[in-house]
Formats: sequence, structure tokens, C-alpha cells
Amino acid sequence: MDEMRPSSGAAAHLGLASLFPPGLQAIYGECRRLYPDQANPLQVTAIVKYWLGGPDPLDYISMYRNMGCPGQDVPEHWHYVSLGLSDLYGDNRVHEFTGLEGPSGFGFELTFRLRREAGETAPPTWPAELMQGLARYVFQSENTFCSGDHISWHSPLDNSESRIQHMLLTEDPQMLPVQTPFGLVSFLQIVGVCTEELQAAQQWNGQGILDLLRGVHIAGGPWLITDMRRGETIFDIDPHLQQERVDKGIETDGSNLSGVSAKCAWDDLSRPPEDEDDSRSICIGSQPRRLSDKDTEQIREALRKGLEINSKSVLPPISSQRHSHDRPQQSVGHFQTQQISRSRKDSLESESSAAIVPHELVRTRQLESVHLKFNQESGTLLPLCLRGRLLHGRHFTYKSINGDTAITFVSTGVEGAFATEEHPYAAHGPWLQILLTEEFADQMLADIQDLCTREMSKLPKEYSWPDKKLKISVLPDTVFDSPLQ
Repeated sequence: MDEMRPSSGAAAHLGLASLFPPGLQAIYGECRRLYPDQANPLQVTAIVKYWLGGPDPLDYISMYRNMGCPGQDVPEHWHYVSLGLSDLYGDNRVHEFTGLEGPSGFGFELTFRLRREAGETAPPTWPAELMQGLARYVFQSENTFCSGDHISWHSPLDNSESRIQHMLLTEDPQMLPVQTPFGLVSFLQIVGVCTEELQAAQQWNGQGILDLLRGVHIAGGPWLITDMRRGETIFDIDPHLQQERVDKGIETDGSNLSGVSAKCAWDDLSRPPEDEDDSRSICIGSQPRRLSDKDTEQIREALRKGLEINSKSVLPPISSQRHSHDRPQQSVGHFQTQQISRSRKDSLESESSAAIVPHELVRTRQLESVHLKFNQESGTLLPLCLRGRLLHGRHFTYKSINGDTAITFVSTGVEGAFATEEHPYAAHGPWLQILLTEEFADQMLADIQDLCTREMSKLPKEYSWPDKKLKISVLPDTVFDSPLQ
């Protein structure tokens, strides 16, 4: 990270409004509404701005002291607000201006609420580093965040020994969306969670777990304040929550996690490679092929918009317009974000349904036999894929963080898929679709039950269904870390 230093906030100089970019002014205005007595908050500032070649995308992170709300039993805390994911300047130095009706930049800024420790007179600055890390992921991958998403981080957020090692995202409870001269900006709050809470969000849905956290005072309360000293999960505090809320929710609703960025690969075992378009060109250790723009658009929509269209299960159509927040009731998992670095073209963000391109215009290859490869974290989500998605008539996508490889599992009732019951394995370039009947999904779920424990004694693990000509391997992370992936 480039050097960052706490400084007096630029808001102190708002009398010189003409000197301040309009996007910045608009966000400062919303902050002044909440904190009229803190016109000059402490800020963490990137010394070399991103648009001047610096490594940190956020120009500023403002830090406010929030007195809480005794009537709602909300404790005093520090409130952090990012500046830079939205378009602050409107001159294309960072974000392309797309009009007043759309989102400003990525359409959101991040916030974070950290419980204030007794005797603490100044806010800790580590949340600013965390927010810069998340912003780098968004800029490099263009995977935008939405309420209900989870972020699998695998490390205490403050680099301590805390159990708070992952994040959920939700709407900030106090900050209202702002209409700026460059588009709309909403505020997404980071909520620190334990591993068990992250897993429950993956298996069920992020919004459901956020609601449970709101109901447990020491786990966040109504404003979802992160307490890095919290040593108990909501399931330790109230053991009935797992069975009565989470398990029943999965059984009734399935999972709303429609896909993840992951470490994965696949091989076509049907035949040796014959030409440069052969699917084996994307196997481990070889140079990954590029997805076509059309396939990329459909995968984006598959991960971001989900299946609830006209109450039927469908893969969203290929499209050309960008609406990154048009994703009702779906969530996306972001794995190990600090390690991901991709171009904006390789994003999985939401798209609209404006321009449909028939599948017959894209070359589809039917495969006889396939081998799927996942790292441990991705592999442990296979039961979720089957139990929470396919057995509820939905689909689930793994999109490789190391290239354009993608694997989409679809159920029999999903419309718009190019895999069929007659040809259950089909590919467009490096994008593989696998259609599983309900009977086969039940069989697979029974055969991979050991993946539910997330405690694997030894890797690799192999699963094979010879009659279906399908093989799955769960491999160590190091297998996927080749620079060619």
C-alpha cells in the first residue's frame, strides 16, 4: 500500500466550494447531515492518488465519532466512509461519466462501523487499509459489491488474533443514497463476521445472516457494529439459530448465492486436443483461453441477476448495457480478494437484459466426459451448489480468479442453458455448463458429504461417477497458482 497519513478533513474548507470536485461535495454533504458538529473529521489520505499512478484507489477515508443511539442500545463507535469508488471529479480521470441516471463510478462507497474501545480518543487507522484492499479488488476485477454479498478474507481484519476474519455487506443504516452531478451513490457497510457466520451466509443467504446479527446485541445489533473483541458467534450465543433459522431457511428457500469467484479448472476427457479452440487448452498448467465478450456478458448476468425472472428458472440473456446494481435477492461470493488481480474486462458485474444474442450464433461443443478441479474452499461449496441451488431448480457458477475459465451447474428446468439432458456437458470456449438431473444431483450430494465438514485430512480428494463420465478433484491451492493459469 502506498503511504497513507491521517490528516484534517478537506471538509473544513467547504467554504471554498468551487475548489472541491462536485462528487466529493455531494458525499461530504451527506456526512455533514449526520455529523454537523464534525465538519473537519480525521481523514486517511493516499499520498499519491490512484489517478497519478498510486496504488490506492480511495483518495480519502473520513473517520467520524458516532455517539450511537442509547434508545436502540447502539454503542458509541467509529464510522469510516470511503471516497473514490464513486466518481468524485467527473472528468474521466478515474471513472467514465455515464450520465445522471446511472451509477456514479461503481455506484457505491464503502462504510465501516467499529466499536469504540474504552478510553480510545482517536479512531484506529487499520480499517482504512482494509477498505483500500477492497477498493483495489473492485478496481482490478470490476466485480462490484451489493448488499448481501460476502467476502471470504481468511485473516483477522485488524491483523490480530480476532475471530472476526470475514465480511458481509449491507446498506449503511444511517447514510442515504446521494444523487451527485455524475450519478447515484449508495453506501455499503462492511460487517465483520466469524468463519461460522460466513459459512452460514454461503449456505443460506447473506441477508438472512445479517438479520440474525441485527437481533444479537453483542454480534452487531441494529446498526451492525463490528466488535473485534467478540469471541462468540451468533450460534454460540443462541444455538437454536442454526437449526430453527438457517437449516430451515436452506430447506425452504435454498441458497441465494448464485456464484463465486474461485480457483477452478476443467478438462475435456473425451478426446485429445485437436485445435486451438479445444477445451483442454484451459486445463491446469496451460495458457487459459479468453471468453468471448458474449459469454462473458452472460456469465456476469448469471452471477449478478440470478434466476427469479417471471418466476421461472432461466439463465439470464446475453446483454450489452451496464446496470451493476440490478441484482434482486441474489448474492455473490468474493474469495481471497487481496490476491485477485484482473482487468476490468474480466468482471462479473450485473448487466441488463436489453440485447439478446441467440445461442446458435455461438459455437457450442458437446463433451462426452469431463474432469472438474477445485481448490479446497471452492470444493466445500459443492454441497451448497447441489442442495441449495440445483435441487431448488436453480444454477450455480464458479468463475476462475486466474483466467476466463468458468463452470456453471444447471438443473433440468433452467431455460437458456446450452447444456441439455441429451448432452449434459457442453462448452463455449472455456465456459463449461453441466446439467444435472435431480436424481444425479441427489446421488452426488450423498457421495460428497465429507466436503460439508470443511475439514479435509488430506488432499487431493477424488470423486468419480464412471457411468456419468464425470470426475471431480479437490486439489491444494498451489496447483492453481501457476502463472499460466
